[in-house]
Amino acid sequence: MVQVRVKEGLLEGELTEDEIGGKFYSFRGIPYAEPPLGDLRFKPPQPKKAWDGVRDAKEFGSVYYQINFHELDAGPSGSEDCLFLNVYTPDIKPERALPVMFYIHGGGLVGGSGNDDMYGPEFLIRHGIVFVTFNYRLSALGFLCLDTEDIPGNAGMKDQVAALRWVKENISSFGGDPENITIFGHSAGGLSVSYHLISPMTKGLFKRAIVKSGSFTCPWGQTFEPRERGLALARKLGCYSEDDKELYEFFKRQPIEKLNGMQLPITFSEKGNKAYDIIFGVVDEKDFGNNERFIFGDVIEKLRNGIHEGVELVMGYTEDEGLIYMRNAISMEEMCEYSNEFLQFFVPKSIAHNCTLTQQFEVGRKVKQFYFKDEVVTMDNLKELVNYFSLTMFTYPMFQLARSCSLKNKVYFYKFTGKSERNFMVRILHLEDFVGEKIPVCHADEINYIFPMKKVNLKINKNAKSFKIIDHFTKLLTNFAKYGNPTQEGNFLLKWTPYNINEQAYLEINENLTTGFKPDKIEIDFWENIFKEYLPQSIPY
Repeated sequence: MVQVRVKEGLLEGELTEDEIGGKFYSFRGIPYAEPPLGDLRFKPPQPKKAWDGVRDAKEFGSVYYQINFHELDAGPSGSEDCLFLNVYTPDIKPERALPVMFYIHGGGLVGGSGNDDMYGPEFLIRHGIVFVTFNYRLSALGFLCLDTEDIPGNAGMKDQVAALRWVKENISSFGGDPENITIFGHSAGGLSVSYHLISPMTKGLFKRAIVKSGSFTCPWGQTFEPRERGLALARKLGCYSEDDKELYEFFKRQPIEKLNGMQLPITFSEKGNKAYDIIFGVVDEKDFGNNERFIFGDVIEKLRNGIHEGVELVMGYTEDEGLIYMRNAISMEEMCEYSNEFLQFFVPKSIAHNCTLTQQFEVGRKVKQFYFKDEVVTMDNLKELVNYFSLTMFTYPMFQLARSCSLKNKVYFYKFTGKSERNFMVRILHLEDFVGEKIPVCHADEINYIFPMKKVNLKINKNAKSFKIIDHFTKLLTNFAKYGNPTQEGNFLLKWTPYNINEQAYLEINENLTTGFKPDKIEIDFWENIFKEYLPQSIPY
């Protein structure tokens, strides 16, 4: 047993020994805010009150109520009382304070947690860093917005800020350096990190950031008509009032299980295209005079003006991001039919929301011609649809973020192409027949080389190719957290050159690391020209 003192009181953790991570101390289930229950539902997190005696920190706290993506038959689990974090450290009293890596989990803002069934510390902590994970409010309780003082939105993002503030204040008790914190996340976690780069609430709370396969520049990164989405949820639950106080009292009374897992289309396009999308997300908060706002105003304009000064960045994407859209949410046959019937299928959401119908048809024709020439979309050429989803939903938006940030901040850019038995998303999505013998690099496949992924039972073989990729990736990321230079330390035979808007240098990460320039140039140039012509105001540089 081991004890540390934090602001709220004493914590008792334990010493863990693992064949991969070695010996490290773990402190689990630490409350970083008061439970957001009752009148605190939808409200910003409140500071945790001090406790008497010693608080046990050997078990994880409850995760947010959710249906497990990997175990759909298991039913929902979790609780509204979910604001807990976990700290793992190789040394509580090191000679020199250790760099801190603060991970924001993904899951579409509806699922996931910071527990070690998915995000264990073993691969990272062996490189001499302090590792922190945490839970935050998700779905409606984290992101419902009625544009009112009672439900202003962004509660889940303010949870993230509260956790980061707690770490800044207390991490020295675990051997961590509060002046050297790297925040990082994947997918909705990457989206979150990108917002923290411009939020006034997070300025000065971190030194570096890693943005993986998600950004507010993505089509799913900004919330469209959040109040209408909230009213749609109310109607679905039987409340047709539009009175602000009645709506607040109604939502406050609803059991948590009724506020999660619903599809809430508010446009014809959303109704027809059932591909995965974020329902509730980050919003432009209104000013009520006494509220601390997470984000407000035009985020693209904020990005043009520059992210937090001095923050260094790593960002990147995987080879086959768009494969995630082939999941069972819509059958591939239906997707083919829909894409052949409606040119608007190929129109990015931001263009659909801001351009005339005539312009949308023009864009749809150009995109369909680019990817499918004059062919009908069928099961035989559906892989081009994967490429379309990859570029529109992830890859091109990540380039937009990188280009903009690189004008004033140091950016390292990567493309992950590692292939081994750890690329498990195809099995999760039941797409083995679709991809055949080829091992793809789907959205989320790269996180399996950063974390052990106990839940999906990925075996670890130190002699396998997969472990070489694990070594590469985790060393690059932890080097960055330590020094701001991913290839500064270790047996790297190359130098990862920072990205700039002209050369666009990048690192391809797999079993063998290689450097290059302008990845996916043909498709990136195509989408750049589309947005320059039809929606130039969305380009952040």
